[in-house]
Amino acid sequence: MSLPQVVSRDEWLVARKELLAEEKELTRRRDALNADRRRLPMVEIEKDYVFTGPNGEANLLDLFEGRRQLIVGHFMFDPDWEDGCSSCSAGADEISNGLLEHLHARDTSLVQVSRAPIERIERYKARKGWTFPWYSSYGSDFNYDFHVTLDESVVPVEYNYRGAAEHARAGTSMFVEAEQPFEMPGTSYFLRDGDRVFHTYSNYARGAEMTGGSYYFLDLTALGRQEDWEKPQGRATAPHGAIPDFSD
Repeated sequence: MSLPQVVSRDEWLVARKELLAEEKELTRRRDALNADRRRLPMVEIEKDYVFTGPNGEANLLDLFEGRRQLIVGHFMFDPDWEDGCSSCSAGADEISNGLLEHLHARDTSLVQVSRAPIERIERYKARKGWTFPWYSSYGSDFNYDFHVTLDESVVPVEYNYRGAAEHARAGTSMFVEAEQPFEMPGTSYFLRDGDRVFHTYSNYARGAEMTGGSYYFLDLTALGRQEDWEKPQGRATAPHGAIPDFSD
Protein backbone atom coordinates (compact mmCIF):
# COMPACT_ATOMS: atom_id res chain seq x y z
CA MET A 1 0.00 0.00 0.00
CA SER A 2 1.49 3.32 -1.09
CA LEU A 3 1.62 6.34 1.22
CA PRO A 4 0.15 9.76 0.38
CA GLN A 5 2.34 12.31 -1.42
CA VAL A 6 4.54 14.49 0.80
CA VAL A 7 3.95 18.23 0.18
CA SER A 8 4.44 21.58 1.89
CA ARG A 9 1.99 22.82 4.52
CA ASP A 10 0.59 25.40 2.05
CA GLU A 11 -0.01 22.75 -0.62
CA TRP A 12 -1.63 20.48 1.97
CA LEU A 13 -3.93 23.32 3.09
CA VAL A 14 -5.16 23.93 -0.47
CA ALA A 15 -5.94 20.23 -0.93
CA ARG A 16 -7.55 20.02 2.52
CA LYS A 17 -9.90 22.94 1.81
CA GLU A 18 -10.96 21.36 -1.48
CA LEU A 19 -11.76 18.13 0.35
CA LEU A 20 -13.57 20.08 3.11
CA ALA A 21 -15.94 21.56 0.52
CA GLU A 22 -16.79 18.04 -0.65
CA GLU A 23 -17.24 16.86 2.96
CA LYS A 24 -19.64 19.70 3.77
CA GLU A 25 -21.65 18.98 0.63
CA LEU A 26 -21.90 15.34 1.71
CA THR A 27 -23.03 16.44 5.19
CA ARG A 28 -25.77 18.63 3.73
CA ARG A 29 -26.87 15.86 1.38
CA ARG A 30 -26.96 13.39 4.27
CA ASP A 31 -29.07 15.80 6.33
CA ALA A 32 -31.52 16.12 3.43
CA LEU A 33 -31.62 12.33 3.02
CA ASN A 34 -32.29 11.89 6.75
CA ALA A 35 -35.19 14.37 6.47
CA ASP A 36 -36.60 12.40 3.52
CA ARG A 37 -36.31 9.22 5.59
CA ARG A 38 -38.33 10.79 8.43
CA ARG A 39 -41.09 11.53 5.90
CA LEU A 40 -41.17 7.93 4.64
CA PRO A 41 -44.64 6.37 5.03
CA MET A 42 -45.00 3.57 7.57
CA VAL A 43 -46.86 0.27 7.71
CA GLU A 44 -48.83 -0.98 10.70
CA ILE A 45 -47.75 -4.37 12.05
CA GLU A 46 -50.88 -6.49 12.39
CA LYS A 47 -49.31 -9.95 12.78
CA ASP A 48 -48.83 -11.16 16.36
CA TYR A 49 -45.16 -12.17 16.42
CA VAL A 50 -44.00 -14.21 19.42
CA PHE A 51 -40.38 -14.06 20.59
CA THR A 52 -38.55 -15.79 23.41
CA GLY A 53 -36.27 -13.88 25.75
CA PRO A 54 -34.42 -14.84 28.91
CA ASN A 55 -37.63 -14.20 30.90
CA GLY A 56 -40.00 -16.10 28.61
CA GLU A 57 -42.30 -15.16 25.76
CA ALA A 58 -42.64 -11.60 24.47
CA ASN A 59 -44.45 -9.88 21.62
CA LEU A 60 -43.13 -7.10 19.40
CA LEU A 61 -44.61 -4.42 21.65
CA ASP A 62 -42.73 -5.89 24.64
CA LEU A 63 -39.42 -5.40 22.81
CA PHE A 64 -39.94 -1.60 22.99
CA GLU A 65 -39.58 -1.80 26.81
CA GLY A 66 -42.06 1.07 27.07
CA ARG A 67 -40.14 3.40 24.75
CA ARG A 68 -41.46 5.10 21.61
CA GLN A 69 -39.06 3.58 19.08
CA LEU A 70 -37.43 0.19 18.54
CA ILE A 71 -34.37 -0.80 16.52
CA VAL A 72 -34.03 -4.52 15.76
CA GLY A 73 -30.70 -5.90 14.63
CA HIS A 74 -31.29 -9.07 12.62
CA PHE A 75 -28.36 -11.07 14.01
CA MET A 76 -27.47 -14.02 11.76
CA PHE A 77 -27.71 -17.12 13.95
CA ASP A 78 -29.22 -20.22 12.31
CA PRO A 79 -30.95 -22.66 14.70
CA ASP A 80 -28.40 -25.34 13.77
CA TRP A 81 -25.33 -23.16 14.40
CA GLU A 82 -23.33 -23.40 17.61
CA ASP A 83 -22.04 -19.82 17.25
CA GLY A 84 -23.49 -16.61 15.85
CA CYS A 85 -22.23 -14.99 12.64
CA SER A 86 -18.70 -13.61 13.07
CA SER A 87 -19.50 -10.40 11.17
CA CYS A 88 -22.64 -9.78 13.25
CA SER A 89 -20.58 -10.53 16.35
CA ALA A 90 -18.03 -7.88 15.38
CA GLY A 91 -20.82 -5.31 15.19
CA ALA A 92 -22.36 -6.53 18.46
CA ASP A 93 -19.02 -6.02 20.22
CA GLU A 94 -19.59 -2.27 19.74
CA ILE A 95 -23.03 -2.21 21.39
CA SER A 96 -21.92 -0.72 24.70
CA ASN A 97 -23.99 0.26 27.72
CA GLY A 98 -23.18 3.87 26.86
CA LEU A 99 -24.66 3.49 23.37
CA LEU A 100 -27.83 1.98 24.81
CA GLU A 101 -28.11 4.78 27.39
CA HIS A 102 -27.84 7.44 24.68
CA LEU A 103 -30.56 5.72 22.64
CA HIS A 104 -32.76 5.34 25.71
CA ALA A 105 -32.42 9.08 26.35
CA ARG A 106 -34.09 9.53 22.94
CA ASP A 107 -36.90 7.11 23.83
CA THR A 108 -35.40 4.39 21.60
CA SER A 109 -34.66 0.73 22.39
CA LEU A 110 -32.13 -1.46 20.60
CA VAL A 111 -32.39 -5.27 20.61
CA GLN A 112 -31.02 -8.18 18.62
CA VAL A 113 -33.22 -10.93 17.17
CA SER A 114 -32.10 -14.30 15.79
CA ARG A 115 -33.72 -17.58 14.75
CA ALA A 116 -31.51 -19.66 17.06
CA PRO A 117 -33.26 -21.03 20.18
CA ILE A 118 -32.93 -18.80 23.23
CA GLU A 119 -30.79 -21.36 25.08
CA ARG A 120 -28.16 -21.24 22.35
CA ILE A 121 -28.36 -17.44 22.19
CA GLU A 122 -27.91 -17.13 25.95
CA ARG A 123 -24.85 -19.42 25.94
CA TYR A 124 -23.19 -17.48 23.13
CA LYS A 125 -24.11 -14.12 24.66
CA ALA A 126 -22.60 -15.12 28.03
CA ARG A 127 -19.42 -16.35 26.35
CA LYS A 128 -19.04 -13.02 24.52
CA GLY A 129 -19.81 -10.97 27.65
CA TRP A 130 -22.65 -9.02 26.01
CA THR A 131 -25.45 -7.39 28.01
CA PHE A 132 -27.81 -6.00 25.34
CA PRO A 133 -31.31 -7.52 24.95
CA TRP A 134 -31.38 -10.47 22.55
CA TYR A 135 -34.48 -12.45 21.59
CA SER A 136 -35.17 -15.64 19.67
CA SER A 137 -37.68 -15.61 16.81
CA TYR A 138 -37.53 -19.41 16.53
CA GLY A 139 -40.87 -20.73 15.24
CA SER A 140 -42.04 -17.24 14.22
CA ASP A 141 -42.53 -15.71 10.77
CA PHE A 142 -40.61 -12.60 11.82
CA ASN A 143 -37.31 -13.33 10.04
CA TYR A 144 -39.08 -14.44 6.86
CA ASP A 145 -41.43 -11.46 6.76
CA PHE A 146 -38.50 -9.06 7.11
CA HIS A 147 -36.46 -10.96 4.49
CA VAL A 148 -33.42 -11.84 6.56
CA THR A 149 -34.06 -15.59 6.48
CA LEU A 150 -34.41 -16.57 2.82
CA ASP A 151 -36.51 -19.65 2.15
CA GLU A 152 -38.74 -19.70 -0.93
CA SER A 153 -40.78 -22.54 0.61
CA VAL A 154 -42.03 -19.97 3.15
CA VAL A 155 -42.05 -16.65 1.25
CA PRO A 156 -40.69 -15.59 -2.16
CA VAL A 157 -36.97 -14.82 -1.96
CA GLU A 158 -36.26 -11.12 -1.56
CA TYR A 159 -33.22 -9.27 -0.23
CA ASN A 160 -32.57 -5.55 -0.12
CA TYR A 161 -35.88 -4.97 -1.90
CA ARG A 162 -34.97 -7.12 -4.90
CA GLY A 163 -36.34 -10.51 -5.86
CA ALA A 164 -34.20 -13.27 -7.38
CA ALA A 165 -34.86 -12.13 -10.98
CA GLU A 166 -34.00 -8.52 -10.13
CA HIS A 167 -30.76 -9.60 -8.48
CA ALA A 168 -29.90 -11.64 -11.58
CA ARG A 169 -30.41 -8.60 -13.83
CA ALA A 170 -28.37 -6.40 -11.48
CA GLY A 171 -25.51 -8.89 -11.21
CA THR A 172 -26.03 -9.31 -7.46
CA SER A 173 -27.32 -12.88 -7.38
CA MET A 174 -24.67 -13.74 -4.79
CA PHE A 175 -27.05 -12.26 -2.20
CA VAL A 176 -29.78 -14.83 -2.86
CA GLU A 177 -27.90 -17.91 -4.10
CA ALA A 178 -27.19 -20.35 -1.28
CA GLU A 179 -28.66 -23.51 0.15
CA GLN A 180 -31.98 -22.51 1.69
CA PRO A 181 -32.89 -21.54 4.31
CA PHE A 182 -30.03 -19.14 4.90
CA GLU A 183 -29.51 -16.07 7.03
CA MET A 184 -28.73 -12.53 5.88
CA PRO A 185 -28.00 -9.33 7.84
CA GLY A 186 -30.36 -6.42 8.26
CA THR A 187 -31.73 -3.83 10.68
CA SER A 188 -35.38 -2.85 11.09
CA TYR A 189 -36.93 0.21 12.72
CA PHE A 190 -40.30 0.51 14.41
CA LEU A 191 -42.44 3.27 15.93
CA ARG A 192 -45.08 2.81 18.63
CA ASP A 193 -48.27 4.83 19.04
CA GLY A 194 -49.94 3.49 22.17
CA ASP A 195 -50.36 -0.23 21.53
CA ARG A 196 -50.10 0.15 17.75
CA VAL A 197 -46.72 -0.71 16.18
CA PHE A 198 -45.52 0.57 12.81
CA HIS A 199 -42.62 -0.52 10.62
CA THR A 200 -40.85 2.63 9.41
CA TYR A 201 -37.61 1.45 7.81
CA SER A 202 -35.28 -1.49 7.14
CA ASN A 203 -31.83 -1.60 5.62
CA TYR A 204 -29.72 -4.50 4.47
CA ALA A 205 -26.26 -5.55 3.26
CA ARG A 206 -23.67 -2.79 3.88
CA GLY A 207 -26.43 -0.38 4.88
CA ALA A 208 -27.17 -2.55 7.91
CA GLU A 209 -23.69 -2.30 9.46
CA MET A 210 -24.32 -1.49 13.11
CA THR A 211 -21.56 1.02 13.68
CA GLY A 212 -21.37 4.77 13.99
CA GLY A 213 -22.72 5.66 17.44
CA SER A 214 -26.14 6.69 18.69
CA TYR A 215 -26.61 9.55 16.18
CA TYR A 216 -26.08 7.12 13.32
CA PHE A 217 -28.89 4.92 14.63
CA LEU A 218 -31.18 7.85 15.44
CA ASP A 219 -30.76 9.25 11.92
CA LEU A 220 -32.36 6.06 10.62
CA THR A 221 -35.41 6.30 12.89
CA ALA A 222 -38.74 7.99 12.17
CA LEU A 223 -38.19 10.64 14.86
CA GLY A 224 -34.53 11.35 14.04
CA ARG A 225 -32.27 13.01 16.63
CA GLN A 226 -35.21 14.83 18.26
CA GLU A 227 -33.26 18.09 18.64
CA ASP A 228 -34.46 21.63 17.94
CA TRP A 229 -31.87 23.94 16.42
CA GLU A 230 -31.67 27.72 16.70
CA LYS A 231 -29.29 30.35 15.34
CA PRO A 232 -29.80 33.47 17.48
CA GLN A 233 -27.69 36.45 16.42
CA GLY A 234 -25.72 34.33 13.98
CA ARG A 235 -24.57 31.73 16.52
CA ALA A 236 -25.59 28.10 16.30
CA THR A 237 -26.83 26.55 19.53
CA ALA A 238 -28.07 23.06 20.25
CA PRO A 239 -29.00 20.86 23.19
CA HIS A 240 -26.18 19.45 25.30
CA GLY A 241 -24.26 16.81 23.40
CA ALA A 242 -25.35 17.92 19.92
CA ILE A 243 -22.80 19.01 17.33
CA PRO A 244 -23.67 22.24 15.48
CA ASP A 245 -22.51 22.84 11.91
CA PHE A 246 -20.71 26.19 11.60
CA SER A 247 -19.94 25.77 7.90
CA ASP A 248 -22.66 28.09 6.51
